[in-house]
Amino acid sequence: MSLLKRIEKTSPAQPTTPPTPSNPTLTPPSPEDIRRRQPPAPPHDAYADLKSRVQQKIVADLDPKLDLSKQDQVRRTIEEMFNAFLAQEEVVLARAERIRLFDEIVSEVLGLGPLEKLLEDPSIDEIMVNGPKQIYIERHGKIERVSMTFDSNSHVMRIIDRIVSPLGRRVDEGQPFVDARLMDGSRVNIIIPPLALIGPTVTIRKFAKKPFTVDELIKRGSFTNEYVEFAKACVQAKLNIIISGGTGSGKTTQLNILSGFIPDGERILTIENAAELQLRQEHVIGLESRPPNIEGRGEVSMRDLVVNALRMRPDRIIVGECRSGEALDMLQAMNTGHEGSMTTVHANSPRDALHRLETMVLMAGVELPLRAIREQIAGAVDVIIQISRMRDGTRKIVEVTEVQGMEGDVLVTQEIFKFENAGVKDGKILGKLKPTGIRPKFMEKVETANIFLPPQIFGVDTRLFQ
Repeated sequence: MSLLKRIEKTSPAQPTTPPTPSNPTLTPPSPEDIRRRQPPAPPHDAYADLKSRVQQKIVADLDPKLDLSKQDQVRRTIEEMFNAFLAQEEVVLARAERIRLFDEIVSEVLGLGPLEKLLEDPSIDEIMVNGPKQIYIERHGKIERVSMTFDSNSHVMRIIDRIVSPLGRRVDEGQPFVDARLMDGSRVNIIIPPLALIGPTVTIRKFAKKPFTVDELIKRGSFTNEYVEFAKACVQAKLNIIISGGTGSGKTTQLNILSGFIPDGERILTIENAAELQLRQEHVIGLESRPPNIEGRGEVSMRDLVVNALRMRPDRIIVGECRSGEALDMLQAMNTGHEGSMTTVHANSPRDALHRLETMVLMAGVELPLRAIREQIAGAVDVIIQISRMRDGTRKIVEVTEVQGMEGDVLVTQEIFKFENAGVKDGKILGKLKPTGIRPKFMEKVETANIFLPPQIFGVDTRLFQ
């Protein structure tokens, strides 16, 4: 007996009353004619109905004291209850359909429901839930819609609660938006009604289970071997680095790459809103900010953590992203002996990144003249690395800029590397990050650390030194 026939058999028959004909001379249609004219219920409806009934039964009968962290044991328990329910209801399913139904129910009970398969797909970079009926993904830099959906707003809210509860976060009318993370470090942003008009909205920025290596990013065309040698020298010589770029441009990935160049044996402090960095060194202390609780108390801001980090004897301070007043404390740390610090900012160019730093310092609420702020920036920041998401979806380093100092009231910068666009072929942007031929002034500091780079890295003709 098929699934659809079994459900139709168990569902009570709905009495059908034929309509009264407008012309009494016409013969009214019989109930059999009316039934024949009605379209049959689609199989998906039968499958969804069965899934809903099985799921409700298992959730109701599952022992609330069961430890959900022991997933193998819970999975066996769910499988026993699942088989018992199908036998009791006399539901016959094909093997593939049975496996699919069981996996979806396990995902609902133990995982994140419809999002589980999307999270397991390594080709997907981002997942966007726009209410219960619209789910989009980003794959290879392109956005597309997927067929899977949630049942209702309450279904989405159950999954949201499963994401934020282990982190001690909450989402409700009093706190209708939150930043969180999944167990694998993927970044999650959640915003719910009444702020989100379409329904609960979830945006998941996935991180590769195996972080990108330098060689992989070189093959993808994100940067060149010359840039890698230069960046490695800057990190090991303890230059202060700002990574700037737009949303989704790959700033965190680049920060992970640069952090990998930090020598072992240094004490590294990371400060983030939601822990995303994946440092491989042994001596790493991760700090994470905390939002206020339901009474509006207990908030720990990024700025509080930066100030506290200065008392923890760090060799390096890495701030996941500067968004507001913590920029002032970060600049002061860079200027007071905590060299080799790194952070990211949202900006469209290195010059915009400097302007954003000025604005964020003013957000700290400290009355400082603009010249004093610029002097702080000039003394603190050595290098700005600009990364961009191109039209074809690829992420590339497009500019590396040295902050040379002040001339009057103006910050002076100089391009060291710049991306040269060579056109478009088969929808792919061609081009390469090339040196500008200028040797940066901070090379004296790099050479003091006993690191010597060949002139060719900067595009300087070696014949000039012969």
